[in-house]
Amino acid sequence: MFVIQVALPVPLNRLFDYQLKPDQCRPLIGTRVGVTFGQRTAIGIVVSTSENSKLPPERLKPIDAILDNHSLFPASLWRILHWAAKYYHSPLGEVLFQALPVLLRQGKPATSALLWRWFATSSGKAIALESLKGAHKQQQALAALIQQPIYRHQIKKMMLTESVLKALRDKGLAELRSLPADIHDWHAHFSVSGERVSPNMEQTVSIEAICREDRQFVVWLLFGVTGSGKTEVYCRVLENILLLGKQVLILVPEIGLTPQTISRFSERFNAPIDVLHSNLNDSERMAVWLRARNGEVAIVIGTRSAVFTPFIRLGIIIIDEEHDSSYKQQDGWRYQARDLAVMRAKEENIPLVMGSATPSLETLHNVQSGKYRQLTLSKRAGNATLADHSIFDLKGLPLTAGLSQPLVARIQKHLSADNQIILFLNRRGYAPALLCHECGWIAECQRCDHYYSLHQTLRQLRCHYCDSRRQIPDQCLQCGSTHLMPAGLGTEQLEQKLSPLFPGIPVTRVDRDTTSRKGALEQHLADIHRGGARILIGTQMLAKGHHFPDVTLVALLDIDGALFSADFRSAEHFAQLYTQVAGRAGRAGKPGEVILQTHHPEHSLLQILLNAGYDAFARQALEERRSAFLPPFSRQIIVRSEDHDNHHAPLFLQQLRHLLEGSALNDNALWIMGPVPALQTKRGGRFRWQLLLQHSSRLLLQKLINTLLPSIAALPQARKVRWVLDVDPTES
Repeated sequence: MFVIQVALPVPLNRLFDYQLKPDQCRPLIGTRVGVTFGQRTAIGIVVSTSENSKLPPERLKPIDAILDNHSLFPASLWRILHWAAKYYHSPLGEVLFQALPVLLRQGKPATSALLWRWFATSSGKAIALESLKGAHKQQQALAALIQQPIYRHQIKKMMLTESVLKALRDKGLAELRSLPADIHDWHAHFSVSGERVSPNMEQTVSIEAICREDRQFVVWLLFGVTGSGKTEVYCRVLENILLLGKQVLILVPEIGLTPQTISRFSERFNAPIDVLHSNLNDSERMAVWLRARNGEVAIVIGTRSAVFTPFIRLGIIIIDEEHDSSYKQQDGWRYQARDLAVMRAKEENIPLVMGSATPSLETLHNVQSGKYRQLTLSKRAGNATLADHSIFDLKGLPLTAGLSQPLVARIQKHLSADNQIILFLNRRGYAPALLCHECGWIAECQRCDHYYSLHQTLRQLRCHYCDSRRQIPDQCLQCGSTHLMPAGLGTEQLEQKLSPLFPGIPVTRVDRDTTSRKGALEQHLADIHRGGARILIGTQMLAKGHHFPDVTLVALLDIDGALFSADFRSAEHFAQLYTQVAGRAGRAGKPGEVILQTHHPEHSLLQILLNAGYDAFARQALEERRSAFLPPFSRQIIVRSEDHDNHHAPLFLQQLRHLLEGSALNDNALWIMGPVPALQTKRGGRFRWQLLLQHSSRLLLQKLINTLLPSIAALPQARKVRWVLDVDPTES
């Protein structure tokens, strides 16, 4: 008997045994197989083979189909995923499948699909274009086809339509042919183009340091103030890597950064560049995955999950804005992409460069302990200087659309000089709440116990936590009054109220609502880069990494809520947000100004940021964390539990606490807190509880959980709740 052990995408921490049919060849490790699982068919991944099983032979189901001839995972990535499954205590099947494109999870072939191209026929090439005068679109399409064949997926990009091309085919002037995708040898034609700015002394030191050791594992922190030219350092380092024919992975925190990042690298390198983010459809993601695996693409730029992309010859990993919280997956398998990228670089024996103006405290701690090496860019590139910072005390000042009169006057001054303004407001929608003026009732999401946000243009109330939506009611659900009014200010409302204040000035709003349509973000960025007086309104999406040369004033309108939080990480997150937003001002030689409106100008966090900067804040924050024995000076795991009745979730965690306290591995250094309600106690109709484990030793904490996992799964309440382990949590 020959047994195949298969990982399946199910929430069970085990493998499943199957046997081969007599006519089947032994599948390779890392390939997919079709199997019967319960009453359904499923796709599995072969993890190991054996000559025996705990099950008797008659109970073993056969492998239905072997789908691949080669492993889908490079050896280094296979090892990393196995390590990650153990470290994050996640089922191996779920981890392996999350690393694959959706189409491969569905069983589609791991080969490039046939490409379809439209060609001009010999008749089409011979015909006079003037003869199609009466059909202008056909004339335009045929002219394009005569120049070169057009891939089917490029039709829309060239402002053509399928119906026009079919009309040409009916006339015998065009035809559609399929052909297998070519594998392009990009490095044979690689070259560097575009403008190369002369690096300053700090940039030169950083470039030379990284290039000296660009063929081995080293983790570099490029700690550079906003506008200091970190991207130029990246480009210079990548030149050497690409000249060797090696590939590059660049991680960015938001899809909002990918258009700008692609543009910067496309202008610099004559090499194929692909992008991976959540706005791509399944076919597009699959195509990028295949091109990277086949070595057809030189640079892949992507968000969090791009860390799992297979490469034939990976040469370096860049993590831009390494501090950003979006690198941590917050549901399902809760991995930290930044940490997995470090593990991948170590497995591949390649360098990794993390760039940030506001490095995370964990990264700075790794520098202090000698694990990472720091390079510093303390000056802005070119003629740009650091912006001036001011605080406007809002106490007693009247506000118009959230703007104080002194701020309105300052905005007018900058607009008169034909410059651009950023107004930062981290609340999308028209208003964060809808209330009744008569009785004070507030529209609340019953699934989350959180206020609905008002979206006026769509005539909707939306919950920004579970995404439930409902129409705006005509009257109060409590007293029946029709006097319903918005409470608070959102980006949509701010956009509407700016026109009367600044007539004739174009306003661009950049948030999740205005960029959800494909191509919308690129259009907004193009409008901004055309220059001229303009007001930009945005949430964090606008604050991260963008280079707007005409922005001379940045104003933060309402940040007081971020100054007072129960989360010990809130000070770090606010300091990073403030520094990043402020860094958009004065980046291209024009003097910049940053204004912060607040009711608490005396707050110690604001004072240290304004007077000493992020570096001083980080040093102080690390000392506070050390004295309080908080991460990164200790390790944490949170066990999260949810239920529908608010009874089983805390009971499950209480049973778990008893297990932990009775473990032989429990010692005086283990701190257990809870069960306690989560900061957001209800989301999506489920009540949320958590249990915090903290210890100085990561190894002991991991060993404790590994030892108890079977017992945890066997607890009486375990089947009655949804529970998950969050290793190295970043949310309380």
